[in-house]
Amino acid sequence: MKYKLHNGSGSLSAKGCSRQNNKLNTYDWLADIPGNEDQCDLVEVQFKNTRKEFFKNSNRIPLKKGDIVAVESSPGHDIGTVTLTGRLIPLQIEKAKLRPNTEFKRIYRIAKPADIEKHQESQAKEHDTMIRARQIASNLNLDMKIGDVEYQGDGNKAIFYYIADQRVDFRQLIKLLAEAFRIRIEMRQIGARQEAGRIGGIGPCGRELCCSTWMTNFVSVSTNTARIQDLSLNPQKLAGQCAKLKCCLNYEIDSYVEAHKQHPSKEVELHTLYSTYYHFKSDLLSNTITYSTDKNGAANLIEISCDRAFEVIKLNRKGIKPESLLEEEQRIEKKKANSDLLDQESVTRFDQNQNKNKKRRSRGRGSRKRRPPQNKNQGNKNEQNQQATTKEQPKKTSRRRRPTKRKGPRNANQKPKNSNDKD
Repeated sequence: MKYKLHNGSGSLSAKGCSRQNNKLNTYDWLADIPGNEDQCDLVEVQFKNTRKEFFKNSNRIPLKKGDIVAVESSPGHDIGTVTLTGRLIPLQIEKAKLRPNTEFKRIYRIAKPADIEKHQESQAKEHDTMIRARQIASNLNLDMKIGDVEYQGDGNKAIFYYIADQRVDFRQLIKLLAEAFRIRIEMRQIGARQEAGRIGGIGPCGRELCCSTWMTNFVSVSTNTARIQDLSLNPQKLAGQCAKLKCCLNYEIDSYVEAHKQHPSKEVELHTLYSTYYHFKSDLLSNTITYSTDKNGAANLIEISCDRAFEVIKLNRKGIKPESLLEEEQRIEKKKANSDLLDQESVTRFDQNQNKNKKRRSRGRGSRKRRPPQNKNQGNKNEQNQQATTKEQPKKTSRRRRPTKRKGPRNANQKPKNSNDKD
């Protein structure tokens, strides 16, 4: 049986899986089946960033993923890219929670070069339009932020996406924007997560944002999810690029809830013969619990397994207090580990070096400190130089004692001052 490797984009590839560059990509695993495109006349079209809509291919134009098409809009037409065709369209409509009796707009044609050129000219004006619109909104003292601007394919209309915490009366703003840009204005309110998805970015994990790649439905995230996972309630670490709690906190919450069911309650106290232990922290992934003898702090911490904790709880309910929280095997291993540490490392292992340093200091106080030679040859040279200087010292002293200038004639009866001076 022959088969083809498909990359989900309507064309063959050398690998079974390939990296998709566009946002909110939908993998079409039915693209290789013959007649897949004829099963449904609806087509999924994507516009700037994360905006997707469904259109009806009433003219039965042969389309594939990646084609640029001109679609119906009000007024005029818009330019978008085909992202999905065939049998998967009904599943995507159900996922988008659209009503079955929704009337879809039509696809006019495959975009011509003139349509694409006009669309590129409109896209080039989007950034300047957004900055100018922000200035106009600030002059009107409106409590809102314009996050993005999207021009229609024919350039006759623009959608302004804004964020606002409260309801904003922007009727005067629409009049000023229409006069400034000579186009039809449409205002759409979005949330902080939707704005991050439209702009895009890289998260602290090093990957692209989930809201800009595959996520379409945004579920509310509360601080209780961080508490269940024993995460630090630091807003800087828990917040994402949108300044809201990260959506990925909800991904593993179910597994942590199930893990909590396998742990004893934090309010249960464990009693032994010598002390009472209180819950300090739990490690859900390794199924271990750490107990402390201090109720409000860390003191005499002991880490035990969940099974051992349940055993101690059962013994306490029967009125039995074990000797220790640790099992016998753990106590033997702990004693061995302590003895090994004492054998390997002595408390007085640094005393010998300290005594040597003291002796050296005491010797050097009375005698003159001399710098030790770096090598043997250098030491021999220093000794030879010292001997030579000692031999020359008396000659130097005898010369210094001689008078530099004679004042008168020398007498024959005068005795010489030094024994070396002979006639």
